[in-house]
Amino acid sequence: MELRHLRYFVAVAQTCHFGRAAEQLHIAQPALSQAIRQLEAELGATLFTRTTRQVRLTPAGEFFLVEAQRVLGGLEDGVRGVRRIAGGSLGVVRVALTGTAAFSHLPGIARTVKRALPGVALEIHSDLLTPAQCDGLREGQFDIGILRPPAQGEGIELRTVEVEPLVLAVPADHRLAVEPVVSMGDLRAEDFVVYASKDSTVNDAVLRSCHAAGFSPRAELEAAGTGVLLALVAGGLGIGVVPASARALPLADVVFRDLTDAGSVELALAWRHGDDSPLVRSVVDTLATALPTPSRPWRAST
Repeated sequence: MELRHLRYFVAVAQTCHFGRAAEQLHIAQPALSQAIRQLEAELGATLFTRTTRQVRLTPAGEFFLVEAQRVLGGLEDGVRGVRRIAGGSLGVVRVALTGTAAFSHLPGIARTVKRALPGVALEIHSDLLTPAQCDGLREGQFDIGILRPPAQGEGIELRTVEVEPLVLAVPADHRLAVEPVVSMGDLRAEDFVVYASKDSTVNDAVLRSCHAAGFSPRAELEAAGTGVLLALVAGGLGIGVVPASARALPLADVVFRDLTDAGSVELALAWRHGDDSPLVRSVVDTLATALPTPSRPWRAST
């Protein structure tokens, strides 16, 4: 039995007319009649009752019509699925995000992908520092990262999507909470809450800003992530200098203030160099179009 036999059978069953079915199939009527006889012989059952005036399905034919349509429908679904996967519009993409990006950028990323690629599902891995993301991208654990450059190691391509200024986070009852704008020099005597990781890009930027203002920060406490850092600030245990996207995590007892002379940190879209997955490329291209481009070109860590 061939697929063409199923298609021929369904066309005759739906039209109840060999001539019209032959026209739809673009084949000669005798060839169609012969194919149906071959199908009946193979099944060992009569599928149609035929008279000079009428063609009707037998009970066996009615049952076989349902099964033939199910098989053909499944095949068409499979073909569409394969084409969508090959075209990069169907599948699961594993996305890793660093710190506050899950709050500041994930909602926009999810909406963009859902709108442009409705057949793509996102598997989210949040609160991962740049080194862990780069390792995960190279090892195939993640497909796309939202991280803070520079990339660690080789084989990672980056596209900057935002350059964030550093801002000050202080307890609501702190002396600087009432100031509209603060300078780094104003923080000279403060106790800092910093990120615990030695690979923290934010820590490096804060340290450079403090040195530029003529002092070294007094790091009294360390936090595993931005949420914990802000909670320690809210508890009055120190002040924090964090990316502006931390404002997406408001706490009742934390006040954010702009810093006039602080540095900035980048946020970048990252993926594995040479990744030939159509799905990953579709998502990268979609996000590259939708996310802002501050001033950094595409670049690779090689």
